[in-house]
Amino acid sequence: MKMSMIPGSLAFDEFGRPFLIIKDQEKQKRLTGNEAIKSHILAGKAVAQVLRTSLGPKGLDKMMVSADGDVTVTNDGATILKHMDVDHQIAKLMVELSQSQDDEIGDGTTGVVVLAGALLEQAEILLDKGIHPIRIADGFELAAQSCIERLKELAVTFPIGDNSMLIKAAQTTLSSKIVSKCKQAMAEIAVQAVLAVADLETRDVNFELIKVEGKVGGRIEDTMLVKGVIIDKDFSHPQMPKVLKDVRMAILTCPFEPPKPKTKHKLDVSSVEDYKKLHKYEQDKFVEIVQRVKDAGANLAICQWGFDDEANHLLLHHKLPAVRWVGGPEIELIAMATGGRIVPRFEELTPEKLGKAGIVREMTFGTTKDRMLVIEDCPNSKAVTILVRGGSKMIVDEVKRSLHDAICVVRNFIRDPKVVYGGGSTEIANSLAINLAADKISSLEQYAFRGFADALESIPLALAENAGLPPIQTLTEVKARQLTEKNPRLGIDCMGTGTADMEAQHVLEPLHSKIQQIMLATQLVKMILKIDDIRSPVDGYGM
Repeated sequence: MKMSMIPGSLAFDEFGRPFLIIKDQEKQKRLTGNEAIKSHILAGKAVAQVLRTSLGPKGLDKMMVSADGDVTVTNDGATILKHMDVDHQIAKLMVELSQSQDDEIGDGTTGVVVLAGALLEQAEILLDKGIHPIRIADGFELAAQSCIERLKELAVTFPIGDNSMLIKAAQTTLSSKIVSKCKQAMAEIAVQAVLAVADLETRDVNFELIKVEGKVGGRIEDTMLVKGVIIDKDFSHPQMPKVLKDVRMAILTCPFEPPKPKTKHKLDVSSVEDYKKLHKYEQDKFVEIVQRVKDAGANLAICQWGFDDEANHLLLHHKLPAVRWVGGPEIELIAMATGGRIVPRFEELTPEKLGKAGIVREMTFGTTKDRMLVIEDCPNSKAVTILVRGGSKMIVDEVKRSLHDAICVVRNFIRDPKVVYGGGSTEIANSLAINLAADKISSLEQYAFRGFADALESIPLALAENAGLPPIQTLTEVKARQLTEKNPRLGIDCMGTGTADMEAQHVLEPLHSKIQQIMLATQLVKMILKIDDIRSPVDGYGM
């Protein structure tokens, strides 16, 4: 071990025995044992409390203002936590928990944090009873396994060909978002987009083929799905045609300009004749480049780089419409959709490398003269674009996030067509099942089982609270009905429809999402319960 790695200095006593003198002990803050665990639980609960009011169809939105003054309004759990300025290490773990649910499933990011917060709360009660943290963690792990078994019993499989079920599932996730007023249309857009790119044999969905573009202006209802690619560009010259049919496009990553030496160079022009020769050389080169593109059979050039007005004029003169400054991701998507090859040098351009599209048209919006290009009827019809409209940038961003969640839910159903019913019904059914299982356990884990069952009830409690219902009264009524009627589909009637049966309300959630929520929340709580010592600088720890 190197001496430099020791956080202090090595000294020897009069008998030659070594001991360490550790520096700056007065500047260190240390928490150990239950005190440390309770500090973690407090931080985790604080984060969960923030998200609790955003759960469910009646959940409230949060407004985050960044240091630059950018405003974000959302009730998406992962987005809220990403924008929160969190210092406490355990609170950061809660942020990562929400992010991992978002990456893996795409939905349920609020629920997973609320569940983790409730488990931490129950763990604190059990710690106060004198139960060892490891026994609590093990009990929670066993309860989670029991919970997953029960979920699999409650799950219902539905046929993939049934689009109405997919639309209902997408509507469930959209009902808590800003687009809830037009969730039917949004759900249909999400389902059509996923089915257009899904490979039903391998049950896989390539998200790269679904592009979501936003344009401020218009209403949310004007959001539309285009079977093709939309790029936020227009034709380089205003006199170029606005609609092209039977398009063969050259997709270029080389600039429309005369070739330059790659090394550092200097060109001296000493006379007017030299200048005229240089100008003629440039023009000849431009004409040669344009002719080469036309000879390959192209009637549209998509260029990653820009070109000057002279090149633009020559392109118009030679009747070759062009689009400039198209970004890398868009170029790749166009190549995928049209079946073309990206060409890095004009010399390599051949007719086989051209992309094909039925129609390329310019779309204009309102009176702002904003234009976008739509490339439709592509050979690879799998590439689709959703064009989101909304009254402000904040609304457009929130609609994009809502559609992302809906697309993820539909993708999850295609991967695993098993559903459970939402509205807190599965949590109540699981809570009842775990309470029953707890009575059969003779060891200390029985307490952890009961704590886990109580934590599961935090979801229906939060749903009822956010819907303006008396939470405890509503929950006890539904629990009693589930037991007496033996109907695990009964949940919280947040929308005031008059029925608590989630099957009648068509509130569906993917089984995979629920299992993931319970597993991730339990693993995080286990990890937090196992930390019993913190050393930190005095001013550097805290929330």
